[in-house]
Order: sequence, then C-alpha cells, then structure tokens
Amino acid sequence: MANKIISDSEMIINPDGSIFHLHIHPDQLCDNIILCGDPSRVDMIASYFDTKTFEVTSREFHTIGGTYKGKEIMALSHGIGPDNIDIVINELDALANIDFKTRQIKENHRTLTMIRIGTSGALQPELKIGTPVIAEKAIGFDGVLNFYAGRNSVADLDFEKALCEAVNWHPQWAKPYVVDADAELVNRIGGTDMARGNTISAVGFYGPQGRELRLPLAHPELNSKIEQFEFNGRKITNYEMESAPLQGFAKLLGHKAMTVCTIIANRMNHNATPNYKTAINDLISTVLDRI
Repeated sequence: MANKIISDSEMIINPDGSIFHLHIHPDQLCDNIILCGDPSRVDMIASYFDTKTFEVTSREFHTIGGTYKGKEIMALSHGIGPDNIDIVINELDALANIDFKTRQIKENHRTLTMIRIGTSGALQPELKIGTPVIAEKAIGFDGVLNFYAGRNSVADLDFEKALCEAVNWHPQWAKPYVVDADAELVNRIGGTDMARGNTISAVGFYGPQGRELRLPLAHPELNSKIEQFEFNGRKITNYEMESAPLQGFAKLLGHKAMTVCTIIANRMNHNATPNYKTAINDLISTVLDRI
C-alpha cells in the first residue's frame, strides 16, 4: 500500500497545490482540528485564537488556522450532513498521509485529533436545553461507512443487531453502523461536566429525524421505538447528522475523533430554542482549553 501511486482522478489537487474541496495546502494542516457545521461558527472559534496564520473559504468549507495558548490548531466547517464528512475526513487524511509530489502514501503515519462541536435534538426528557452531550457511541443511519472495507472492524456489531431487531429496521434503509468515540478524548474533553450519550447521525433533518411538515412519514413509529431502546442499560440520547461518519472514518484511518453537541431542542418535551450562541461559546472555550 505504501508504494501505491494515487492517480489524478482519485485525488484531485488544485493548480495551486491545495486539496480539491478544502483548498488547504499540506503545510497548512494542523494536528488539532475543531470541526463544526456552520461556516460562520469558524469565526466564533477562531476569535479565541491568539494568532491566525491562514484563512481559506471554498463552498461550505471555511478554515482558519492559528495558535491557542501555544498550541497549533485550526477550525474547519464541514457543512451539513454525512456526505460532507466523507469529503472532509478523506481530504484531511490525504493532507496528512499522502505525499502530494509523488502521490504515494507516506511511510510514517500522522495522527490527527478532531473534535466536532455541534448542536443536537434530545430524545430523552431529562436532557435539558443547553446540555453538552458527547457522542460516546455514534449510530450512523446514513450508510456512508458501509462503502469502505474494514467497516465491521470498527463497529459495535452487537449494538447494531440489537437496534435493528428492536425497531424492526426496514430493508429499504441503509444498514446502521455504531462507532465509539476515541476513549482518551472522551475522558479528556468530557471531564465531569459533560453528558455521555448514544447519538444518532441522521441522513436528513426532517423525515429522517421523524419531523413531519407536509410530507407524511413512511414509518411514524420509528422515533418512539428508538426512544424506548436500551443497550447495556443505556438509551439513545440525541439526534444530529455527522458524529458517526466522523468517528468511523477516524478509526479506519488511524485518527482520534469525537463529537460534542449542545442540546437546542428536546423532542420528548416539544421545546426548542434558536438562541444557543452563549452555550456554544461556552462549549468552544471548554474544548479549546482541553484539546
């Protein structure tokens, strides 16, 4: 694998030497990366930096590199959805572990630390709005990881089997996968003041998370089954859209990753708030201090 030459069509490099979608150069990559969905949230994260070394914007991918308390770090927006995570993590790994001149995989693996800061909807009544929840286990309803070899080696197959049986998983849906966050990161970032959760990464915001506007749901009972499901005494806590592919790709590629989301809606209590910036700012500050 180390001698494999990756063709132009498989890894597209821009004329300026940057990776295709992110427009980041290999020498700009930092080992510590804060990920978020919203491009404007990158500015919120970077406002805490002591110095800023570069800024790149391409489509929904906005990146600012710099330093925080002497540590090199960069903030990067991945946009919405698991398909974007496929792009972002593959390109970050390419920047770290593929030589852009020879197009060969480097002999010495470089490990990245990636923490996603996001927002989420709770599926259990005790999770109050503003609570930070770590996706200790992330459950992918998107199917993206199923396209890669080694998927079963990083997944909790017993959890998957129990969930499919409990909710009567429909054969038209992509097979779910369950991936743990990096345990050392969970302990370091989570401390004693963040909840640990089993988090679903949905493939959409409305129907795939059980929201019904004008289109009726094909399986309206799914959320109630999910809310009641338990595995080893723990329930599924919340919905979001990116933690499972992030943690799955990180494990397959030899990186460290986790997601922590601020709860902005409770699906059981039927309440929500769009005014969550204070909670997000507090979470950003905490993660930066602990990364």
